[in-house]
Amino acid sequence: MAHWIKLLKAVILADGTIDASETSLLKSEIFADGIVDQEELDFLVDLRNSAKSTSPEFDSFFFEALKSNILEDGIIDADEARKLREIIFADGVVDSAEKRFLQDIKKEAKGTSPEFEALLAECLK
Repeated sequence: MAHWIKLLKAVILADGTIDASETSLLKSEIFADGIVDQEELDFLVDLRNSAKSTSPEFDSFFFEALKSNILEDGIIDADEARKLREIIFADGVVDSAEKRFLQDIKKEAKGTSPEFEALLAECLK
């Protein structure tokens, strides 16, 4: 991970939370080019997993960025399903926002893999 990424993470998480103003700055930078690349997504996942708490604004932005990355080609393939599994189960709990996200992303996808369908079924049971 680049040093500037470590520094940015430390600054954002100095108080342990990701608030609305920090989210606004992150959102404007990450969506600046209209693409959420893998490095940006990895950074957001690490931030989310490292934060003691997140604001509703960050949660909304996080899922928006995740959807943008996963649905870049419209299809949720096996690799993307594995990535989603790692993200969703990072804390060992599938919360209501994550369930809603999986249902929403399925509706918007042009196609899904058997691996994604298995993840969805597991999370919704």
